[in-house]
Amino acid sequence: MNIQIHSLKFDADKKLLDFIETKVSKLAHMNDNLISAEVFLRLDKSDVQANKITEIKLELPRTSLFAKKQCKTFEEATDQVVDALRKQITKQKDKVRKV
Repeated sequence: MNIQIHSLKFDADKKLLDFIETKVSKLAHMNDNLISAEVFLRLDKSDVQANKITEIKLELPRTSLFAKKQCKTFEEATDQVVDALRKQITKQKDKVRKV
């Protein structure tokens, strides 16, 4: 699976990039058909502490999955996005089995 990470308006450090790549690559174990993952890291300009946004788009044959979360840290947001995508992958697999 091809993983692309984009940090918008800031430079993400190597530790954060490795963490995200590890988490996202675990999704490939759930579904062998994953083609690619595109990760966007953004800083929201709001005054609240939870201003880190992680968005992940997964490409599968004939469909794509997307999740977005906003938290205090990119690690926490990434964990929540990966959990949301796990649920989506499970639902999508169940839907394909029923057809």
